[in-house]
Amino acid sequence: MPELPEVETVARGLQRQIAGRRILSITLGKTDFIDNPEEIEKELPGRAIRSVVRYGKFLLLRLTPKENAGETERESALLVHLGMTGMLRPQPAGEPHAKHTHVVALLDDGRELRYIDARRFGRMAYLAGESLQEELRRFGADPLEAGLEEFTARIRGKRARIKALLLDQQVLRGVGNIYADESLWKARIHPKRLGARLRKEQVKELYRALQGILERAIVMRGSSIADFLDAEGQPGEYQRHHRAYGREGKPCFRCKTRIKRVIVAGRSSYFCPLCQKAPRSGRSQGRETRNQGQGHLKKR
Repeated sequence: MPELPEVETVARGLQRQIAGRRILSITLGKTDFIDNPEEIEKELPGRAIRSVVRYGKFLLLRLTPKENAGETERESALLVHLGMTGMLRPQPAGEPHAKHTHVVALLDDGRELRYIDARRFGRMAYLAGESLQEELRRFGADPLEAGLEEFTARIRGKRARIKALLLDQQVLRGVGNIYADESLWKARIHPKRLGARLRKEQVKELYRALQGILERAIVMRGSSIADFLDAEGQPGEYQRHHRAYGREGKPCFRCKTRIKRVIVAGRSSYFCPLCQKAPRSGRSQGRETRNQGQGHLKKR
């Protein structure tokens, strides 16, 4: 599932390609992933796309007021989550639609902005005014914008495992399994350690590791593990630089110990057993495993 670097890559690509374009019409196919399809059909035509930005793991297409509506109209946006296989790309209107094209927005320059999603695990919603603000308030701090003090308070303020905290979108928005594992490996922190028990020096090292990895992954257009393509249809390259994620049984790049996998917060977590020392108490290992099916974060 696309995480912060992948969504940032798509947002920047769409910002370059479609910002300022006006939506002339909307055509919907299957709508089971759309919160309010009727509102999308009614509200989007006539609006221009003011900007495309990332908010956590979501794309926000910020919209202008409708023509003749006046600047006092409520702020509005199209919220898009790409799910596991979603793609949002502008293409010439004359090109045949790919299979699983579910949303087509005709733009004023003759192109179509198409949402394609084979599995439809994504989400789309038109939001305006207080409903938009309420949605955005549900999420935590952006890890690239939070200062060290805020980051430390969020990590040390809860007695939850550090891997779970990194995945919790109400703590930090945008981090997922890949970059949580990579930053914990870089900071030499075991994924089962409690955030509240980390020393300030460890949290500072994690803060630096996470920001550095996210920034580098953005430069390399994210990680393409299976389906991810950017707004131009190109894969990312950061998967070539993974040091922990998906490397079970392979030697650690630091010490050559074989990377192991453990379930934390219902997700596979990859770590080096030598570089990332486990917590002394293993009493809750069984509880973690039994609860693994309950730990997946919802998009909503």
